[in-house]
Amino acid sequence: MAELGLRVTGIDSSPTMILFCRERLPHHEWIVADMRQLALGRRFDGILAWDSFFHLSQHDQRRMFAIFANHASVGTVLMFNTGPQDGEALGEYRGDPLYHASLSPTEYEALTGRFGFDVVQHVANDATAGGRTVWLCQRRELR
Repeated sequence: MAELGLRVTGIDSSPTMILFCRERLPHHEWIVADMRQLALGRRFDGILAWDSFFHLSQHDQRRMFAIFANHASVGTVLMFNTGPQDGEALGEYRGDPLYHASLSPTEYEALTGRFGFDVVQHVANDATAGGRTVWLCQRRELR
């Protein structure tokens, strides 16, 4: 995104990850924060929750759609990835436990709609995205 000339604001709860981003892309904005409590008081043209959103509990994922909506203008693109079906799993990354959770596709569709987003495209187990289940949504004009 930065290579395309877009201004990036990145959020991560890990100070180490934010430091890494600041070193690689110093002309962008990097904020240490927990996405579950995010309240920046601004709206963005795009929101990307990639390889992060599915590490939240199912309860917290449901709550995130209000946060996405609070940071979105009409036309904002929202992209996130999930697992292909409802469930929870505990995996491992470099020897550390790693939690994953997803809701059902039907529930994601209902949540996006309830918070003013239309699903533009949804692909389960997308081979072009490393087998991830991808959601591309856009904020509609509120009635």
